Amino acid sequence: MANKQFNGKRPMPMGKKRIDGASLKRLLKLLFKTYPVLVPLAAVCTILCSVVSSIPAIFQQKVIVDIVTFCKSGDWTAAKAVILPKVYILIALYIVAIISITLQSQIMAIITQGFLNKMRKLTFNGMQNLPVKFFDTNKHGDIMSYYTNDIDTMRELVSRALPSLLQASIIVLCVLFIMLYYSVWMTLVVLLGVVAMAFVSKKVGGGSAKYFVRQQQSLGKTEGYIQEMMSGQKVVKVFCHEEKCEKGFDEINEQLYSDSFRANAYANCLGPIIQNIGNVLYVVIATVGGVLLLLKAPNPSISAIFAGSLGVLTIDVIVPFLNMAKQFTGNINQVTQLINVVAMGMAGADRVFKLMDMEPEADNGYVTLVNVTKDKDGNLKETDKRTDMWAWKHPHHDGTVTLTELKGDVVMDHIDFGYVEGKNVLHDVSVYANPGQKVAFVGATGAGKTTITNLINRFYDIDDGKIRYDGININKIKKADLRRSLGIVLQDTNLFTGSVLDNIRYGRLDATDEECEAAARLVGADDFISRLPDGYNTVIANNGANLSQGQRQLISIARAAVADPPVMILDEATSSIDTRTESIVQRGMDKLMEGRTVFVIAHRLSTVKNSDVIMVLDHGVIIERGNHEKLIAEKGMYYQLYTGAFELE
Repeated sequence: MANKQFNGKRPMPMGKKRIDGASLKRLLKLLFKTYPVLVPLAAVCTILCSVVSSIPAIFQQKVIVDIVTFCKSGDWTAAKAVILPKVYILIALYIVAIISITLQSQIMAIITQGFLNKMRKLTFNGMQNLPVKFFDTNKHGDIMSYYTNDIDTMRELVSRALPSLLQASIIVLCVLFIMLYYSVWMTLVVLLGVVAMAFVSKKVGGGSAKYFVRQQQSLGKTEGYIQEMMSGQKVVKVFCHEEKCEKGFDEINEQLYSDSFRANAYANCLGPIIQNIGNVLYVVIATVGGVLLLLKAPNPSISAIFAGSLGVLTIDVIVPFLNMAKQFTGNINQVTQLINVVAMGMAGADRVFKLMDMEPEADNGYVTLVNVTKDKDGNLKETDKRTDMWAWKHPHHDGTVTLTELKGDVVMDHIDFGYVEGKNVLHDVSVYANPGQKVAFVGATGAGKTTITNLINRFYDIDDGKIRYDGININKIKKADLRRSLGIVLQDTNLFTGSVLDNIRYGRLDATDEECEAAARLVGADDFISRLPDGYNTVIANNGANLSQGQRQLISIARAAVADPPVMILDEATSSIDTRTESIVQRGMDKLMEGRTVFVIAHRLSTVKNSDVIMVLDHGVIIERGNHEKLIAEKGMYYQLYTGAFELE
């Protein structure tokens, strides 16, 4: 299931994918939307600088004409009076260009960093709304690659490629107009060289873009593998699988090397080819110009149209034309070089946009959880104040609103479910949990125990059947409100960077320090927390690497305790705790579970003996149900598990 998209479409094979032009349009639209004033201002500065960069050819031609004219007369004093004003104008224009490019650089720095900041926010916020399935089916390292490599390529695209492309394009257009102004024949020679450049760019640049897309995909896989190996380094060393890991990394890294090599091979050969075509073109222009000069060929041009007479080609046109041609082809070459940056940037943007476009977690619920009070007649009344009394606010089609007290009555009626279509892991499962009951699930790994709890909090939606919470179909309850009513202690503990107190308070952000400490005492965590260097203010980092597994689990249990929900789900909550600590925690858990509906998943049957109902699952089917005494008397699977005749796998 890894890396499987949940849109049902077959994934496109690597190497077949091309860069989508729609991504570039979308990126530009986002840029203009984010900075509606600065982006046009930066564009104006770029255009102004580009136009000024194209003008020297005109001044060169004018100066050459003046020199030829005054060379015949020998009046250099008069020549000085004519030429110097043109030089001063050129200097003034260059000063304007310097100011423009400096302003453009500063503006682009603001735009780039601001845009990347917004992209990271949009990506992260969108990711928070994705279903759990996305995180279950994608490697975390690959997900991290979106925020690092992919967005970094967009930085190069926005800060360097797009402004340079605009500048080069404007220069090319301006120079093209100037060339046509002076000579059509010579311009046609240049355009023939450009056609050759375009042909080469399409062939070589297309291959480069294809492999840059593959490079980004391979980079994500590589980071995913590294992250996985780092997380499981202890397991690797325990089983002495260093060589196996190295071999696995070598294979993935070799693919990355191959894709990167091919992408850069295409990219690196494109520049020299285009440059040498430009050099050949320079020689061809000089040769053709010399021939036309000797033949005194007519020189059709835009200037001739304005003048009303067709002149002949002269040296004062050919000399600046050579420089214009070099400037023209040089900017064409720059555009081709920028194709590589654009290809990388669009490969990254394409991945980021696809992440942003993934369907968010669907939620059509309209029943909400509200605080209520009871009047003397026992009627519920909604209030904005926290009362520790909750009710489901259920609006109806006729405009009326019903308040149903939250009691924790959970009913699962004939549930069928499969993570993959056509492959069910639960078959006709029915569970009835009355308020305050403790319901335990027992069975081998893969029997479907955790899956049941994932359905209750709607991490996944059922294929068939009904789940009712206090008589309300959970599909009608908003997911946020549903999950707020549930306290969950997962088998895999996750602690965040911050103090112990902050991690406990994560269960209820408005909890006071005293409430957090009371929750810790309740579950038996206060003893070891008090012995930490800074007590409750001890900073936890790297998922609590400085704590034992049992201590991490105790903090996780305290986090659920401070939330004080009416329904608790304990997924192997004491699996990482030693027997002595387990007895301490169990006493605390018993207090925590008083008056609550509790679903317990456990391998240690000693922790579920006092459950009101024990359900034994096998391959997604409930094969036995009853309390401890009843199941022992039946001498079925539970009896075999309890007596050791059969062990859980």
